[in-house]
Amino acid sequence: MSTSRHVPQRCCIACRKIAPKQELIRIVASPEGVMVDETGKKKGRGAYICPVLECWETALKKDKLNHSLHRGVTAEEKAGICEYLEKMERSI
Repeated sequence: MSTSRHVPQRCCIACRKIAPKQELIRIVASPEGVMVDETGKKKGRGAYICPVLECWETALKKDKLNHSLHRGVTAEEKAGICEYLEKMERSI
């Protein structure tokens, strides 16, 4: 009998790397709009991205985020995601 817990796996929408859910950053499309879900628990359709700059650029530039969330992401929502990205870069 194994005592290890199941670790949820998710796939990065940009590079397609499979990683534990906690290692990726969730973007959620909720009734309030598209935003970064730092808790990973907000209601809405989610997409996961690696905490790597190249993955974020690919997801935003090639409309992979639109495809994964099944809706268009407005310029204002992209700006909010880019703000989070800049904050993330400064902390590295």
